[in-house]
Amino acid sequence: MSEQFEPDHRAEAAERLRRAGYSDADVQREVTELEHKSATAARIFDLRRIIGGLFVVYGVIVTIVGLTDGDAAIDKAQGININLWTGLAMLLLGIFFLVWLKLRPMAPPALPLPPESEAPRKE
Repeated sequence: MSEQFEPDHRAEAAERLRRAGYSDADVQREVTELEHKSATAARIFDLRRIIGGLFVVYGVIVTIVGLTDGDAAIDKAQGININLWTGLAMLLLGIFFLVWLKLRPMAPPALPLPPESEAPRKE
């Protein structure tokens, strides 16, 4: 197995950080900041946002094409303005994804409390 999976690897890493001048509070603060940035990045790249945005953009484009279709294109689809109906369906699906994202946002992960906040206070 590699060294990173050994049980005492974290202790060695913490000792190296202490020798480099980092306190436990500094290390905990850095970890907390990285977790916060990771949660923010996860919310930004939520698949509902990407899928919803793409469906809205393509839905608008196909709807515009459907509105400007000539009689030949409608006759080719047996009298149904398929571009218009497909564009509207895509637009509705995209709006559904974006509303779903707004109503049920991804919950940020619970951040652990720093060790000093868990200790009982002395008065």
